[in-house]
Amino acid sequence: MIKAVIFDLDDTLIPENKYVESGFNIVSKYLEQQYSGKSEDIYKELICLYKENSKNVFNRWFDKKQIKYTMEEIKQIVKVYREHKPTIEFYSDVIPTIKKLKEKNIKIGIITDGYVETQKAKLQSLNAYSIFDEIVITDELGRQYWKPHPRAFEIMKKKLNIEFEEMIYVGDNPEKDFYIGSLYPIACVRICRNDCIYGDKKYKNEFREKYKIKNLNELMEKI
Repeated sequence: MIKAVIFDLDDTLIPENKYVESGFNIVSKYLEQQYSGKSEDIYKELICLYKENSKNVFNRWFDKKQIKYTMEEIKQIVKVYREHKPTIEFYSDVIPTIKKLKEKNIKIGIITDGYVETQKAKLQSLNAYSIFDEIVITDELGRQYWKPHPRAFEIMKKKLNIEFEEMIYVGDNPEKDFYIGSLYPIACVRICRNDCIYGDKKYKNEFREKYKIKNLNELMEKI
């Protein structure tokens, strides 16, 4: 009998691209104040660079504009990005699914990787702390405890007072979200949303999810 459903956050409950866009919007205004150009143009340039390659976007923006910069300046921009209050919202199927789970007295939680300040800002913007029974940000445990490390799942089991076989975990990233199912009898569900960033990642040790769904409306059929 399933007593709890635990969710990943990014690209499971919220579109990660929307967070990126929100962050670039804030950063573009910061860059306008500190350097030159219009924030609207800077925003478009950052988005374009991100779509080309998600790595070192801010460094590459300076290079493109032929502006000299220091690593301290990059760190400050990253700080602005990570600590901004994001303009984001849940996918449309999230709240209806949560309501159905609560009607069945099923506990709900979140296990999310990512830098603490970034993930907390997302969760606070979503009012998630008042919606979910328990939330574990793996970065608070230490970088070495990010998924696929099992520590967060062990903590969630204890906090919710359930057994692993009573838990479903819903995620999107084959590289780290489903390997837990090889360690503990947790039923893993892969959600394949249209805008998923990590859909082409390889499975860790080729261990796959138990179920695959396109949206959370299909989740209730697995419970």
